[in-house]
Amino acid sequence: MHSIRNTIAVLAVACLATPAFAATTVKVTEGGEGGGPMTLTLDQSTIKAGETTFLVHNDAMTEEHEMVLVKLKTADQKIGVDAAKDLVNETKLNSMGEVAELKPGADGELKAKLVPGSYVLLCNIKGHFQAGMHAMLTVTK
Repeated sequence: MHSIRNTIAVLAVACLATPAFAATTVKVTEGGEGGGPMTLTLDQSTIKAGETTFLVHNDAMTEEHEMVLVKLKTADQKIGVDAAKDLVNETKLNSMGEVAELKPGADGELKAKLVPGSYVLLCNIKGHFQAGMHAMLTVTK
């Protein structure tokens, strides 16, 4: 009996000593068909710093999309587009990962540890960024 009580006490202390930080989940919905408006929407635009899971859904009927997570230097940082390729130049950005080439109706996931600051989520398939597929995310302390 004594050892069971000690085991329970040790387990209780272990549970209290382990921080229970809940990861934040951001739902991202991408939509739009070739030649029309493109959308990338977030279910929340401000979150707390820490582990974050992005659940990405491509709501398009025929168009493939992707989601790139970029940490901005400043909230008003301009995103450069290579006009010849009709793409964002990702090599000049602080990319924190992506959910690449989601087929229509498909889902993807990206996990990242975010620090306070400004971020942009964007689709970098040819012409999609310029057609409106981007959204800002603010991360607070």
